Amino acid sequence: MAHRSRLAGFIIDCETGEIDAAADFWSGALGLARVETYDDDGAQYAQLANAAGVLHVEVQKVDHPSRVHLDIESDDLDAEAARLEKLGATRIKFVKRWWVMQAPTGHRFCIVRMKHPELGPPPNVWE
Repeated sequence: MAHRSRLAGFIIDCETGEIDAAADFWSGALGLARVETYDDDGAQYAQLANAAGVLHVEVQKVDHPSRVHLDIESDDLDAEAARLEKLGATRIKFVKRWWVMQAPTGHRFCIVRMKHPELGPPPNVWE
């Protein structure tokens, strides 16, 4: 059965004690307005608005070293994880509602649920 996926956006992981200060910096650096800061089951996020091409950009408070990772959205998380494994990626762990993956290059990224397939560029369709 076919599934769809596409680049959803970027998450700026910040190993910091203060999410607001980190979000203020990245908002100013990228010229993106802060929309909201919120807590999702103990995880803290600050959403930034108006990124190019309707990409989703957030600052996330983390307890691992700071880095930037991308999110791929899909209407079938497991099918997308399997597709990416065939390309050489590795499943690291399932967290809440998404897969944390690792590319053969060592980069971490996540597969998240597709929210608005009608917005932005059409998703890729994979058989």
